[in-house]
Amino acid sequence: MMHKILRLPEVKNLTGLSRSSIYLRVSNGDFPKSISLGGRAVGWFEEDIQNWLEQKRKESQGEG
Repeated sequence: MMHKILRLPEVKNLTGLSRSSIYLRVSNGDFPKSISLGGRAVGWFEEDIQNWLEQKRKESQGEG
C-alpha cells in the first residue's frame, strides 16, 4: 500500500492553518502527529490529514 507524505507547506495549504497552529494542535493532541523523514525533515500522511479535515467538516455540520 502506497502512502503519500505531505510536507509542511502542503499541510498548511490544505488546512489553512499556520505553522504555529499546526504544532500547537499536535502538542494538544488535536492534529495528526508528524513522522520523521530523517534529519530535521518531517511530514504527515496524506490520509491522516484528509481524515482530520473530514472530522472537522462533520463537527462543523453537527454530525459529531
